[in-house]
Amino acid sequence: MTRRHTIHTAVLAVVLWSLPQLLEAHGVSGKDAVYLQGLEGRAIVPLMYLGAKHMVTGYDHLLFLVGVIFFLYRLKDVVQYVSLFTIGHSATLLLGVLGGIHANPYLIDAVIGFSVAYKAFDNMDGFRRFFGFQPDTRAAVLVFGLFHGFGLATKLQDFALSPNGLVANIVSFNVGVEIGQGIALTAVLLLLTWWRTRTGFLQHAFAMNAIVMAAGFLLVGYQLSGYVLGAV
Repeated sequence: MTRRHTIHTAVLAVVLWSLPQLLEAHGVSGKDAVYLQGLEGRAIVPLMYLGAKHMVTGYDHLLFLVGVIFFLYRLKDVVQYVSLFTIGHSATLLLGVLGGIHANPYLIDAVIGFSVAYKAFDNMDGFRRFFGFQPDTRAAVLVFGLFHGFGLATKLQDFALSPNGLVANIVSFNVGVEIGQGIALTAVLLLLTWWRTRTGFLQHAFAMNAIVMAAGFLLVGYQLSGYVLGAV
């Protein structure tokens, strides 16, 4: 086994080992949950902080976005795709919480996991290789953005949020999500820009997307098992 293959195997092992722990930690819990439960009136800055924190620690959202920008070299393309994702998740976050639209969180999170696997497979040119066509990437980013927003909404629907100042608070949370997204993506873009200058980027990139795809399917399996066990 070559050194490169050894590194890829080690990365995959770490990802697969750590995902269950991350899955349990994802969401709003601890002091943040207590704060939301007792919230009365507007709390714009704290809700912006919680939104940013949720996105920065939202490994499923970030994995999808990393996949989206992985092979985007022009800033205007990055802005365009991230904007489509933002439109999608902002719409369903607001509709889910303010409009009272509910969905099973396990199924929504399973779709989010699938979005991670889908984009990694797309980055590997899987659709052209195996199916002979290329789906509309922009449409896929927008549609999956809708599910990612619903995923955020289901986390907030776990709490009996006070109607007093609810609109301002949810909008603030959404703004915080955008701030957290911007911070995380800036760091990812800097890392990707550096990585692209290294020798063998494309070979490593294929392997990395294969690892991300495996992680996405693991997310799907984990959430579907939760759905089935919860229905028993």
